[in-house]
Amino acid sequence: MGKKKAKCIGILTSGGDCPGLNVAIRGVAKAAMQQHGMKVIGILDGFRGLVENRTMRLDQAAVSGILTRGGTILGTSRDKPHKMPMGGELRDMTAVAVENAQRLQLDCLVCLGGGGTQKNAYHLYKEAGLNVLTLPKTIDNDVFGTDITFGFDTAMTIAAEAIDRLHTTATSHHRIIVCEIMGHNSGWLPLGAGIAGGADVILIPEIPYDLNVVAEHLLERQHSGKRFSLIAVAEGAISKDEAKALEASLEKGKKKKKKKDSESVKADEVGGVHLVQEPMASRLARSLQHLTGIEARVTSLGHVQRGGIPSANDRLLCTQFGTTAARLLAEGQFNVMVAKRGMECLPVPLKEIAGRRKDVPLDHAWVLSALDVGSCLGAKL
Repeated sequence: MGKKKAKCIGILTSGGDCPGLNVAIRGVAKAAMQQHGMKVIGILDGFRGLVENRTMRLDQAAVSGILTRGGTILGTSRDKPHKMPMGGELRDMTAVAVENAQRLQLDCLVCLGGGGTQKNAYHLYKEAGLNVLTLPKTIDNDVFGTDITFGFDTAMTIAAEAIDRLHTTATSHHRIIVCEIMGHNSGWLPLGAGIAGGADVILIPEIPYDLNVVAEHLLERQHSGKRFSLIAVAEGAISKDEAKALEASLEKGKKKKKKKDSESVKADEVGGVHLVQEPMASRLARSLQHLTGIEARVTSLGHVQRGGIPSANDRLLCTQFGTTAARLLAEGQFNVMVAKRGMECLPVPLKEIAGRRKDVPLDHAWVLSALDVGSCLGAKL
């Protein structure tokens, strides 16, 4: 007995916005409609839209002209189907999500997102039997099982160009400039942008830094006649002391777990309002200015890295991801993530992906290249 082929699919985008989402939507929808005769329904605002049954029909007109548009025409959110804020408390809305998918007569739900989306999609399949298929999206490039995620190339280009522009003001004023780049847990983005932009120091979460090693490197540059120094730092980079303290707290079992009851307000929120925290780059700059006596300034790229027109590489990658997804759906292959492996896009079972993260290995070719050109990675490797 052959596999059931998809005749009607839903598409949603989840998590942070990212260059290339519209291109991926276009790739899936166009190929599904034109080559395989499928009906395509857009789910608005991620998994919340599925729970609230908010949709739009994706026809040829809807996906025309969106190739160069940033963001997502479907909207997005970070809500999880099994932990969704509803009426001031977290509720498991899995059953409602599946019921709405069935009402829409979806043979498969296509989810575009990062690591969290992979887990949420797998949850819908494993716990409720809903057929899903995912595409790996994130500027962090940290989705496990794929060589690259879409959005990464565009964000890396934006960050590298920012470092390029910082060179002129840094050398004009004989300053240290710290450029904070996105990357909470994985350092692919600051590492790639730092190498491409010629950063003198690159700090990533995978390599806890020694402040004295960094200061020593900056002073050596000054003594050799260098008029400036540029530091590319991941927002999630931590010092060796911070890493030891974190490890100690984990060993003692002091890591606090979030409660699963109605106390859903995060520690950094008061009355539902997010509190803006000081970037770690500011603390880093102050410390380095104190240790070196060199004037320091900070630039935080923030959400600039997420916006704008996707690069040609990302457009190509998203189109390849999308058309591959449509072929898999036509063949009845569900509950997989479309992954880039070499030059090909291949299906990988979601159970091998969900809950795992792709960090930068310390022996990665990019790490070795950064060291070979004289960049300091914050520690004596």
